[in-house]
Amino acid sequence: MRKGMFEEAWKHSDIITKSGINRDYLNLPRHYQCIWDGSPLEDKRVLVRCYHGLGDTIQFIRYLPHLKKIASEVTLWAQPRLIELLQTTDGFSRLIPLNDGEPGIEYDADIEIMELPYYFRTTLETIPSDFPYLYVQPLNISARQHKFAAGIVWKAGDWDTARNIPFSILKPLFNIKGIDIYILQDDAAGAGWQPGYGIHPGKCTLYEHARIIAGLSVLITIDSMPAHLAGALSIPVWLLLHSEPDWRWMEGRSDSPWYPSMKIFRQAKPGDWDSIIRSVVSELRRMT
Repeated sequence: MRKGMFEEAWKHSDIITKSGINRDYLNLPRHYQCIWDGSPLEDKRVLVRCYHGLGDTIQFIRYLPHLKKIASEVTLWAQPRLIELLQTTDGFSRLIPLNDGEPGIEYDADIEIMELPYYFRTTLETIPSDFPYLYVQPLNISARQHKFAAGIVWKAGDWDTARNIPFSILKPLFNIKGIDIYILQDDAAGAGWQPGYGIHPGKCTLYEHARIIAGLSVLITIDSMPAHLAGALSIPVWLLLHSEPDWRWMEGRSDSPWYPSMKIFRQAKPGDWDSIIRSVVSELRRMT
């Protein structure tokens, strides 16, 4: 997948699907479970389960309009924090909040949302590319007042801390004249932010977060949910990647086939965030 050899990857997925691996639903964490059993979804009432992260749901929600064309009904069982935002898109007959029990509906087949690229045998050339596919009304921040506005996110969840950048390394960004920098980091103070650096919009819902991003000139972020949100909204997003990133960002590319509005800055060696921030500073100065 990192090399773009999706067709070869699906052949391995076929073997795994037929083997029944990872269907121990009673003992396996949800995000390890294989849901789809390989059966056709055409003319079925399909339940789409969102068992991974918020960013994963945002990335792969793009497949639902394609699923809706072949299924008789599509129900999306999604994380409650995303419900208001997902209501702005299309591709499902019903949207219900994910819980720890059962969905409480009747369905004929089910699939996890990250299995949809596999179901549709996606290649680099067939990644759904209708943008934007999420819609919000932008907040009237400084970017709408003809001033350059950048958002910044530097810390992700705990499962891969190599993605995180110490806040102290970001401080050169705040010395660039003519830019308003918005602090969009969740729990910014806990992530090392200090008052006096940038503009903190305060606590907001995920939908409000999206409205802020929609008003930016660019979002600068590590590999985390906001990167997917900006991409889905078709807002320019600069992704700061560590040296061994997730498969979806592939290898050696400064762009992304998943998000046309994305530019990627990659570490040349493990732990070297300083050179990436120097490149970002240079690019910001060039643009402003």
